Amino acid sequence: MATLAPGTSASPLPEGAPVLGDAEFGRVARIMQDDARIHLTEVKKTLVHSRLSRRLRLHGLASFKAYLDLVESNTEERRQMVTALTTNHTHFFREDHHFDHLREHLLPRLKSDPNRSPVRIWSSACSSGEEVYTIAMCLLGDDRSKAQWMNGRDVKLLATDLSEPVVNATREALYAESTVAPVPAAYRDLWMRREEGGYRMVEAARALVTARVLNLFHEWPMRMRYDAIFCRNVMIYFDDTAKAELEAKLVNMLKPEGFLYIGHSERLIGPAAEKMVSCGNTIYRLADGR
Repeated sequence: MATLAPGTSASPLPEGAPVLGDAEFGRVARIMQDDARIHLTEVKKTLVHSRLSRRLRLHGLASFKAYLDLVESNTEERRQMVTALTTNHTHFFREDHHFDHLREHLLPRLKSDPNRSPVRIWSSACSSGEEVYTIAMCLLGDDRSKAQWMNGRDVKLLATDLSEPVVNATREALYAESTVAPVPAAYRDLWMRREEGGYRMVEAARALVTARVLNLFHEWPMRMRYDAIFCRNVMIYFDDTAKAELEAKLVNMLKPEGFLYIGHSERLIGPAAEKMVSCGNTIYRLADGR
């Protein structure tokens, strides 16, 4: 997910570096709250200074005040600032109990559907794509014959993120060898191919995935409901009001009996908690009735 890093250790600023004063930090915090609902606290001040100093240098500006004046008058630079203040931490098969659950509980249901209904799964904060391609590999299986259930089926995985660069990386689907290390050999050998620069997801996996830029607090264009939604390690950056709002929207996008997977330190609150049944560690199922 494109979010602020969980923690940043303070380091001395270079001599002569522009100072990020309290007033300017407050302006940054308000923009991040307004545009991304990310709650910035003082502990992130060093991170903000480091990330935005690069934007100052790019524009030849000598102060954060001048830069924020630019941001507040230029929509594109405002978007660039929000992107610069997000980071992306993910890896293949992260929190692997979620993928065990997908294979053991959701996948059999999808395979046995007598109506062969469309399959929809959403990686709502996809970062650079490791999550959505882990989902794809779980659906395809660790043996080529296990993917046959998808023949003639309408199976689509949506991958969204606030950050355009990581959405582009998801579309590119090329990963360094070190990044691929957590992938079990059976999956890697079937659904990745080695090429210069690392491993690329094969066409069968990439064809399942549609990657789009999406702000989770803006209007969602999707109309279909989802068999499962992954929204992991996202809500830790929001206040409770934003969490409750987002979780309620996610739950309303689930099919009956659909699953919601959230991060290891997250919890459901508000209306979403009343509609969901816990069925594992940070795994929830939409209860009967909405």
